[in-house]
Order: sequence, then structure tokens, then C-alpha cells
Amino acid sequence: MPENLEIAVGEFIRSIGLLVRRTRAAAFSDELSWTESVVLWRLALNGPATTAELARAEVMKPQSMGTAVATLEKLGLVERRPHPTDGRQVNIELTAKGMEVRKKARDAKLAWLMEVIGKLDDKERETLFAAGRIIAGMVDK
Repeated sequence: MPENLEIAVGEFIRSIGLLVRRTRAAAFSDELSWTESVVLWRLALNGPATTAELARAEVMKPQSMGTAVATLEKLGLVERRPHPTDGRQVNIELTAKGMEVRKKARDAKLAWLMEVIGKLDDKERETLFAAGRIIAGMVDK
């Protein structure tokens, strides 16, 4: 790999990381961890899941996911419910408070992104959205 490509890829990774962190900061001012925020996102997107399913989806140990779920439960953002088909398992579900926190976080991210993207000129926006399509294509392969 040519050195200039390696430098450009490093800068790209740094930029994406900064964007993700800044977007997260806009959404979760109430100090949820990355894992806790991802749990809320997954439950909002996919519905109830077991701790093991959440851990597999995030490629982490069930014990670590259990800690995140326990914190969310203490905050009243999720609750445990019997699994509908397997009495040995328990599903984790968003509470009304959890749905509200998730919605506020999503709205805050969207508002921040719309504000900063709105300051770009038309050509910059077109380039940014084209890059997004390219990135999505790379990830889907």
C-alpha cells in the first residue's frame, strides 16, 4: 500500500471516529455507556431479546452484556419479561421510559447532524451523501 494511501486511510478512520463520538455526545448527555446505548438501539429496532442474543449481536461476553442490561434495568429503561416460547429464558424489553430516552437520543443526533450538514454547500452535501452510499456498499459486501 502506498504510504500516502495509508495516511489517507488513517485520517479517514480518525474522521469517522470523531463523527461517531460527536454524534453520540449529542445524543447521550445522560452518560450511558456505548454498550448501554447500543442495547437501547437494538431493542428499539428489533424488539425484545435475551441477554445472550444481545451479547451475540454485539460480539461480547454474555456476562458483560448482563452488566449493561442490569444498569439499564436499574435506570428503569428496560425490564425483564418471560420469554414467550421458552420458560427458561427471559427477554429484555424497553420500558416507556427507555423508549423516550431512545427517541430523545435519536432526535438529538438527527438535529445535530442536520445542523452541521445544513452548513455545508450543495457540492459538499452531495459529496458527503455519495460517500455515505459508498461506505454502505463497502459494509454490505
